[in-house]
Amino acid sequence: MDEKPAWLRAHGTPWVRGWGRAIFENPWITVTEFAATAPTGKPARYGLVSFKNYAVAVLPLYDDGTTVLVGQNRFPAGDYSWEIPEGGGPLEHDPLESAKRELAEETGLQAAEWHEVMRAQLSNSVTDEQMFGYLALGLSRARAGQEMDDTEAIEVVRVPFREALDAAMAGDIKDMLTVAMLLKAYHMAREGHLASALARAMLG
Repeated sequence: MDEKPAWLRAHGTPWVRGWGRAIFENPWITVTEFAATAPTGKPARYGLVSFKNYAVAVLPLYDDGTTVLVGQNRFPAGDYSWEIPEGGGPLEHDPLESAKRELAEETGLQAAEWHEVMRAQLSNSVTDEQMFGYLALGLSRARAGQEMDDTEAIEVVRVPFREALDAAMAGDIKDMLTVAMLLKAYHMAREGHLASALARAMLG
């Protein structure tokens, strides 16, 4: 394993948590207010959003270099968002199993090969949410259609990988899990970490 560069090590004094009290909770998040001491030694009040699920994101890749995106109206930004299949899974469950479920529910697909290619922290100044990203290969139909909850109305499209990447780089795809996973797959294709035929099809 390559030795990591020295600059990656931790620096300074970490935050110190004092008392904390929950000020809001629902089935998905808890908001806790903490008395804390900053790395500078100064006292601070900190609001932390704790998630009760992992975030999981799936980049499905066909052998011909196409991928699958799902589109839906999103409440927080009040706009329409094209994304890779993604969602959440309970903290006590295997994130991979949650990823498999999300792919099947949103697209009706299953995959013969799964590769975890990314772990990330999301909005880590205010939340503790963790993300797991997977490549899904060897795709086939798992069911006749989608299986969504009462609030979801999802469209599904199959597009060339490079077209999806270009849309993300142009700012037309704004979902950060999708942008990160497209860039990760592009890097893997360029650096020889994917099968050569698949990489050529993706980059072509």
